[in-house]
This record gives sequence, structure tokens and C-alpha cells, in this order.
Amino acid sequence: MLTAGIDIGGKNIKVLLLDGRNIIARKVAEGGFQQTEVAENLIEEAAKSAKIKKKQIERIGVTGSGMKYAPPHDAEITEIGAAAKGGSFYMPSACTVIDSGAEDSRGIRVENGLAKDFVTNDKCAAGAGAFTESMARAIEVSLDDFGKISLTSTDSVPINAQCAVFAESEVVSLINSKTAKEDIAKAVNDALAERVVAMVKRIGVKKDILIVGGLARNVGYVDGLKRGFGTEVFVADEPEYIGALGAALAASEK
Repeated sequence: MLTAGIDIGGKNIKVLLLDGRNIIARKVAEGGFQQTEVAENLIEEAAKSAKIKKKQIERIGVTGSGMKYAPPHDAEITEIGAAAKGGSFYMPSACTVIDSGAEDSRGIRVENGLAKDFVTNDKCAAGAGAFTESMARAIEVSLDDFGKISLTSTDSVPINAQCAVFAESEVVSLINSKTAKEDIAKAVNDALAERVVAMVKRIGVKKDILIVGGLARNVGYVDGLKRGFGTEVFVADEPEYIGALGAALAASEK
């Protein structure tokens, strides 16, 4: 069966095409104020990339915080459910899935491809990718480099604030005191990882641990998670598409 998954997030919209158990296309774009149109265009682009016609797509599943803006579809699945389903498809041995995106981070305990328990930090942006992007801009480095340079840090600089607003104020103070960029990046990534580790431990951590979502591309953040959990944390390939994968799987089961 040929299905499409659409993940309408707080910043980007991701579309994935699934033919049976094979991923045949992925597309992403910023949602902006025309989320429905962007999603429809991405499906067209994905179909073209896969060398198929849009009408060949048999079912469409949707997920994400902007799910209500999705074009006509056949199945809906929560962000928690999509991350659990997509994560289990990608890595069947995963028992703990961490989904870190632009808006929030969440920990999910998974059994047989289903979410059995979860916890989320959506009340504070200091646990989300948008906060990391803001901090990268503040020290004038790219988001990719923000993770990489943090691994070269030689000094430990704590950030104690639990709120994004106050944490940003601490970073400004570090910049003004001429703290090295790599030390600031490590401080931010470690603070973010510490919050997520503490959050996930509330539902119990069981191996294997898989991280999905766009923030999984931040190697400094992932390194902080590994140190916090004291074990390996596996990163999904194309981690930002796991939610869309879960939506496509949900459509195939409809």
C-alpha cells in the first residue's frame, strides 16, 4: 500500500511517502501562514520525487501541533503516538523514544510500537529546539556548528535557569563576559539535556533509547543525553521525519 504521512509542526511541515515498508520520498518546508497549501505542495513534490502520480497515494495520515490545518486525509495520530509508532518502525528494539522538536521535548515509553506512558515539557521553551536556535543566533554560529563546537569546549559553565527567558539572560551575560562560544554552546546543550534527562526519568528509562525530531541533529545535545543517561542514545536517520513516518504507518493501518 502506498501511503503518505504529514507532520505539521510548529515551524516545519514534513511529508513522507511509504510504499509498504519502504520509504520512497521525503520533503520538508517551513509552514508559515499557509500550512494547508504548503502540505499539499509537499505531497505533490514528494510524488514527483518518487516518480509517481499523486492519485496513486491510497491513504494519507497526519500528525503534529498544526494537524487541524492538514489537507484532506484518512487518519489522524497524536504526536506522541506518531513518534512511538515511527520510532518503533525505525528501531524495533527501542523502549524509550525521546522526541525533541522546535516546540517541545517529550519522553515516551514504548511497548510493541505503542506509547504506554509519556511526559512532555511543553510549558517551557528551554527544553525545545527553538531555544537552541535562538542561542545559536545569539553567539553568531550556525545551528549545525552550535552542536559541533560544544564538543570542543574545555570549560564547564553552568546555566541554572529553568525558564527560557531567564536562561537567555544568562547567555547574554556570558557573551558580555567574553566567555568562549564553544563553552556557551556546551552550557546550553548540557542544560537542555539535563532537563530532558530528568523529565524522561520520571516515566522510567529502559534501553534501547532512541532520539527523534529535528533537535536530534544537534550532536552536542545528544552527547549531553548520553552522559546524563549513562548509556548509548541512538539517533534516527533523518530524525525530523519520524513523526511523518508514524502518520504514514497509521494511515496504512486504517
